[in-house]
Amino acid sequence: MKQFILTSTIYLAIISCSVKENKNVIFADLIVHNAKVAVMDNSRTITEAIAIKDGKVLETGADAEILKLGNGNTKIIDAQGRTLIPGLNDSHLHLTRGGRFYNAELRWDGVKSLKKALQMLKEQAERTPEGQWVRVIGGWSPFQFDEKRFPTPEEINKATGEVPTFVLFLYSRGWLNSAGLKALKIDETSKAPEGGEYEKGADGTLTGVLLAEPNPTILYQSIAGLPPLSEDEMVNSTRQFYRELNSLGITSGIDAGGGGHKFPTDYSGTQLLAEAGEMPIRLSYYLFPQNKGEEYGEFQEWMENNEVGHNGEIHLDHGYELEGGGEFMSWNAGDFENFLAPQPMLEDRQGWRDDFKKIIRLHVDNGWPFRIHATYGETIANMLDVIEEVNLETNGKLASKRWLFDHAETVIEKDLNRIKALNGGIAIQARLAYAGEFFVERYGIDKAKEVPPVRKMMDLGLPVGAGTDGTRVASYNPWPALYWLITGKTVGDFQLAEPSNRLSREEALHLYTLGSAWISDEETVKGTLEKGMFGDFALLSDDYFTIPEEEINKLKSILTVVGGSVVYASEEYASINPKIPEVIPNWSPIIFYGGYQNK
Repeated sequence: MKQFILTSTIYLAIISCSVKENKNVIFADLIVHNAKVAVMDNSRTITEAIAIKDGKVLETGADAEILKLGNGNTKIIDAQGRTLIPGLNDSHLHLTRGGRFYNAELRWDGVKSLKKALQMLKEQAERTPEGQWVRVIGGWSPFQFDEKRFPTPEEINKATGEVPTFVLFLYSRGWLNSAGLKALKIDETSKAPEGGEYEKGADGTLTGVLLAEPNPTILYQSIAGLPPLSEDEMVNSTRQFYRELNSLGITSGIDAGGGGHKFPTDYSGTQLLAEAGEMPIRLSYYLFPQNKGEEYGEFQEWMENNEVGHNGEIHLDHGYELEGGGEFMSWNAGDFENFLAPQPMLEDRQGWRDDFKKIIRLHVDNGWPFRIHATYGETIANMLDVIEEVNLETNGKLASKRWLFDHAETVIEKDLNRIKALNGGIAIQARLAYAGEFFVERYGIDKAKEVPPVRKMMDLGLPVGAGTDGTRVASYNPWPALYWLITGKTVGDFQLAEPSNRLSREEALHLYTLGSAWISDEETVKGTLEKGMFGDFALLSDDYFTIPEEEINKLKSILTVVGGSVVYASEEYASINPKIPEVIPNWSPIIFYGGYQNK
């Protein structure tokens, strides 16, 4: 067992350095030494220690040299040989929405068996008060369970009884128990939203299964019908969610908006933390229009009243800021990623091209960055026709701001070259890690071997960022996403990607750090631990670079630092873990289970 100075659980000291005070020496505020520091610069430097001053990297290097930068005011932490990496940056994570609902949701993320999942459902139903619901809102796959199947409506009803319950699988389908159907006043005569269906059994009665075929409005509508948390509960929920992200090594995230999540009303949990100067994570956000047919007006109003790179009067030095528009630009041009349903085709929709072009032109004319939800290669090809037209009409003005496609699972090489020619980028997510088996069932294993074609993207020199698309169509945990990039395997351990489309551990980590920083135009301030970059890093529970591949799924951070300040600490560093309020309300599933179930 390693021996620690002062106690057996923590080595943390404020020392007086033996180096004579010199006004030409800049002394660090924080030093972490005896580490395996992955700087993630172009040379992929591995060194021993890091020094932080005024929230930025002062130096990295050998222990002996870095410790000379300490004085009586320097906090010095012994990493005990652990691996230290730049803080992870999820380039497509629904942070504000995730925080808004986190305390109300029962997470099946990481649960190993359906039996266990149903037991959690039963226990939560027993403690849920009248007027509230049990809700499992995404982040899981039936293939992660030992049983390799969905729950049945009968199993959900048996577990939950008279407590209204909604279970969501990605944006493909949902289950309402009998009490939930009754609470939402849905019966055999109810008409489902366009593109959705209330499933009926052979006898014509509702089964409780909601089908997105493929439009997810039926699922958005169901979630919107659930009782919200109070403002105090929502702020607390946001704190708890960001603490959960910090515990996984995430120091930054780029919020892609989302359906049923209105700006600025539904951003209040994060907004209040930002106003109080209590953000433990750097958050950039894009604005997602909510009303079909009114998207242009929504974007126009936002552009008149908001400035990219700011958030009203809040200036947090890349801590909480508006980035642009998207990921949906026009609902009429949406291609939904439900691999349990046929692929939607833009050619089948009247007016999509005019709607889409008008909105892209609005962004270009106003100098607003934008990101576009596009799952399928056919969609991307059609959209590129329009984007190229706008670029010509504006004399190349398109490239003056960042723009990108999100997802791009089946994009082809020809269109990757078109994106590159227009100075665009791509943000890829681990959606196939949670729905890959269904993709193979519909499109075949050969097509799945290069979905998305991340190796081709990188070989072409395209800017690429990585993320999860949590919290609904995937878990927010970045480590299964990194595992998927490295191994090509789903959370059910099904082999998707062929060897040529898999990444090394260094390449995957690059996409989750500097690659993602490009998405929000921040690659000059974060993403590596080079001198002058933000002091954002995570000290890991095990060595990411050498542990067996399957162990990557279990990694976590035991010390997370943002801007030189500790935002999360556990194990031997637990005594310096910043305190946050206890979880509310008292029936919250987070109290009883936590978030990601990595046990």
